[in-house]
Amino acid sequence: MKICATIAEYNPFHLGHLKHIEYMKNSLGAEKIVVVMSGNFTQRGEIAVMDKFTRASHAIKAGASLVIELPTVFATANAETFAKGAINILSSLNAVDGICFGVESGNKASYLELAKAMNNESKEFKKVLKEKLESGISLAKAKFEAVRELGDERFDEALISSPNNVLGLEYTKAILLRKSNMDIFPMHREGDHNDKTLKKGITSATSIREAIKDGKGKSAKKCVPPFVFSDFCPYPFDFEKVLLGSIVTATAEQLASVPDCTEGLENRIKAFIKDNHDLSTLVDKISTKRYTKTRVQRILLSNLLGIDNALVKDCLSSPLYAKVLAVDKEDKEIISVLSSKSSVPLLTRKSDSAMLKKTALSCFEKDTLASDLYALISNKKQNEHQMILV
Repeated sequence: MKICATIAEYNPFHLGHLKHIEYMKNSLGAEKIVVVMSGNFTQRGEIAVMDKFTRASHAIKAGASLVIELPTVFATANAETFAKGAINILSSLNAVDGICFGVESGNKASYLELAKAMNNESKEFKKVLKEKLESGISLAKAKFEAVRELGDERFDEALISSPNNVLGLEYTKAILLRKSNMDIFPMHREGDHNDKTLKKGITSATSIREAIKDGKGKSAKKCVPPFVFSDFCPYPFDFEKVLLGSIVTATAEQLASVPDCTEGLENRIKAFIKDNHDLSTLVDKISTKRYTKTRVQRILLSNLLGIDNALVKDCLSSPLYAKVLAVDKEDKEIISVLSSKSSVPLLTRKSDSAMLKKTALSCFEKDTLASDLYALISNKKQNEHQMILV
């Protein structure tokens, strides 16, 4: 296999991620590794622990050839949109042979079989799906239960029972929907990515962020490569007031247009913001069994960034771009290889982004806005148009 891709946040990059890159090289035989990485804000609705260029440089130092930014409209979205957006970009390159993703369980065959079943949305399937969603369960679980109720009970529920498995399934579904030639390679990962307890060696990114938040970043020194540890900085940044202010100024109608803000949740948000001026408390108040904290955080962040349903829909159905954040200086020819095959422009300098039109331009403007906000909040100036040689 010549080019293998992965989709990541690297928030921050740790030894588990290093093992993943080594697996692609040594076990899958990847000659080049392309990473599609979230920018300055993440799928949890949080600000990243380090800026996107720093995190992209870590991936290159660890062995990746090239890092492309996952546009903000996808990086801050639910699993289905996150996956579709990333797969759309990778498919548009017309050069990636396969994608490798970390999971807790399952194999290639199990992901392909369940993805095919869940993509087969007949009228009967849609009817059952609607009923399941109305019961208050997640979209992934609702689709899984709809498949089972319609007579196919051979699938393992574990495939929709952890965030990494769900993402792996969504990547597979997106590849099949696009009729892409990319192969899939699930890799079993170690540990629980939500575990806040710092472990020796391979541990979760969550536990490392918690250590940094608590002023105990030194305790994570042996959990990350040296080049990552040397870039540790105070976290979190003073993000709350900016986010809370955007909720106060937004109308209920504006909130209702944000992805995943459904069934009158906008009124609940506006009601609770009046007396809850602490972000953690506000999220706790808004959250319910149906509306998880992560979902609420994504809604609040999307509101701040001005991301609405119409924009996301347009971005999913339109050709966009591949913004290159970083490239291995010894492997720069990969840019020429990808440019010659790609059906979307590779952005490596300011003049490239100046050519964007319509939906692609609107999408890129959200990336720029996210960078400007990150610079304001972190007090670290950024050049949105740069590409780093590592």
